[in-house]
Amino acid sequence: MHILIVEAPFYTHIAAMQRDGVTEALNAAGATWDIISVPGALEVPAAIAFAEQSGKYDGYVALGCVIRGETYHFEVVAGESARAIMALTLDGFAIGNGILTVENEAQAIARADKTQKNKGGEAAAAALAMVALKQRFA
Repeated sequence: MHILIVEAPFYTHIAAMQRDGVTEALNAAGATWDIISVPGALEVPAAIAFAEQSGKYDGYVALGCVIRGETYHFEVVAGESARAIMALTLDGFAIGNGILTVENEAQAIARADKTQKNKGGEAAAAALAMVALKQRFA
């Protein structure tokens, strides 16, 4: 399987932890992968849609982190990025969603760190499972 990791590395230290979890899981599964960066979580679904047109990828891992702030922006970014990723999955894309939506940096670190909750590794596992399911029905 060839997977594209699409990351929004706004919080670079959190992105690095997520990336470590994803690449470790993909390598352990024998998958090959590429990685691209986009400006933010809202751009992740568009990048996946662009990449799908190439026909090079079996699946995708979406990575990013949205931390609640003082304005409504958190709700917009968290909700719309999740909605757009879900729309792509309903169109037949195999995506593991690893975009974290958290209240604070401590929650983000706990979820990103592969020695703790390892949500990046979980997103990679989800992408691989969805690729396998898609191939089963092809």
